[in-house]
Amino acid sequence: MTDSVKYVLDERDIPRHWYNIVADLPVPPPPVLHPGTHQPVTPDDLAPIFPMAVIEQEVSREREIEIPGPVRDIYRQWRPSPLYRARRLEKMLDTPARIYYKYEGVSPAGSHKPNTAIAQAFYNKQEGIKRITTETGAGQWGSALSIAGAFFGLEIEVFMVKVSFQQKPYRRSFMETFGATCIASPSDLTAAGRAVLAEHPDSTGSLGIAISEAVERAVQRDDTKYALGSVLNHVMLHQTVIGLEAMKQFDLAGDYPDVVIAPTGGGSNFAGITFPFLGEQLRGGRKIELIAVEPSACPSLTRGRYAYDFGDTAHLTPLVKMHTLGSTYMPPGFHAGGLRYHGMAPLVSQVTDLGLVNPRAYQQVQCFEAGLQFAKAEGIIPAPEANHGVRAAIDEALRCKEEGVSRAILFNLCGHGNFDMQAYRDYLDGKLMDLEYDDGEIAMALAGLPSVA
Repeated sequence: MTDSVKYVLDERDIPRHWYNIVADLPVPPPPVLHPGTHQPVTPDDLAPIFPMAVIEQEVSREREIEIPGPVRDIYRQWRPSPLYRARRLEKMLDTPARIYYKYEGVSPAGSHKPNTAIAQAFYNKQEGIKRITTETGAGQWGSALSIAGAFFGLEIEVFMVKVSFQQKPYRRSFMETFGATCIASPSDLTAAGRAVLAEHPDSTGSLGIAISEAVERAVQRDDTKYALGSVLNHVMLHQTVIGLEAMKQFDLAGDYPDVVIAPTGGGSNFAGITFPFLGEQLRGGRKIELIAVEPSACPSLTRGRYAYDFGDTAHLTPLVKMHTLGSTYMPPGFHAGGLRYHGMAPLVSQVTDLGLVNPRAYQQVQCFEAGLQFAKAEGIIPAPEANHGVRAAIDEALRCKEEGVSRAILFNLCGHGNFDMQAYRDYLDGKLMDLEYDDGEIAMALAGLPSVA
C-alpha cells in the first residue's frame, strides 16, 4: 500500500476534558513571581489581565478540566482533526519508519490556534468582557482570536510583529475580515511601542514587544482583557485536545508512537501533541522520545538559559521560569514568525530541564526544503513554522533507514502554508537565506535577566 491512510474519529470522540500535565509532574512547577516584589503572584495580581476562569486554570493542579459545552460545540466545526499515515512520504524516503502526522490545518484559521482562542473568548464573554487585546507573530494566533471574537461578539485588537505584518499581508486581511483591528508592532499607540521606535526607528519588532503593547492596552480599560496564544499553562492545557485525539487514533491504527515531534516557539502546539503521551509515560506507561524543534536563529531551548525572566520586552508581565534568550533579545526576521519568541513555555521548559524532551534547532532553508518534499508526497503545503517539525520527522525517518529499524514517528502538522506563499516564493527564487543568532546580542540580553533570589 502506497496511498496515505486517514484515521478519522466521530465528533462524539472530541475530548470532554483537557489534560493538565501539572498533576503528573515529579516536581511542582516553579511559582510565577510578581515583577515588582518577586513574590508568588496571587489571582488578584492577574485579574486586570485575564478572566478569573482562565486564572484558575493557570494555577490548577487537577489532571482533567472539563471543556465547556459551548466550546465543544464550536470545536465540532473541525474537530476531531485527522491523523494520517504518510505512506507516500515513506515511499519517497524509502524508509522502514511508520510516519504519522496530526493535521491541525483543517481548522477555520488553518492552524492549531483556535483550540485555545475559542476557549479564551468564551471565558471572557462569560465574565462580561467587551474587548480582547493580543499579539501575533506570523498571524495564526491573531487569525484564530479574530474568528473567536466574531463567534462571541467581542472586539479584538491585534498587535502583529512588524516584519510579519509586512511579509504576510493576507493574514492582516484575514483578521480584518472577521472584524479585528490589526496594528503593526512596534506602534505609536503605546508607551512601550514608542520607546522602542525612539531607540530603533526601523525595528522589525518581536513577540516580546507586541506582548508589551497588548498588555499595556488591556490594563487601560475595565472592559478589556488580554489573551496570549502560547507560553502560559492554560494555553498548553487547551491544546491537549490534539494529543488526546491522537491517542485514540493510534488505537484505530493499532500502533503507538516511538517518537513525537513538534515545532516549538512558545510551546503550545508542542505541548498539545506531546503532553498527553508524556503524561501516560509519567504514570508508568510506555516511554517515548519527544523532540522539540526550534529555529537556529531563535534557539531558546538549545541556547537559552533556564531562569526567571519577563515574557515581554517592556517588563509589564509577571516573571516566569523558562528557557530564555533574554527579554530584550531581538530575533532576526526569518519567515517562521510564530517561532520568533525569546522565551519558552514554563511547562515545556520544565520537562526539558527534567530531561524528558530532546530539543533540536534547524536553519530555515533546510526546513523549507523538507516542506517542499512533504508537499510533493502528501499534497499539503506546511506553514513555515510547521516545516521545522517536518524536517525533524524526515531526519528521524532517514535515521531509521540507516539503522534498518522501523519506528513509529508522529509529528504535529500544526498549520498549512496557504497564506505564506511569499516565503515559498523566496525559497524557490533562491532568495531565502539562513539567518544566524548574534552571540553578542544574546549575551547582552541574558546579562539583563532579573535577579531573583
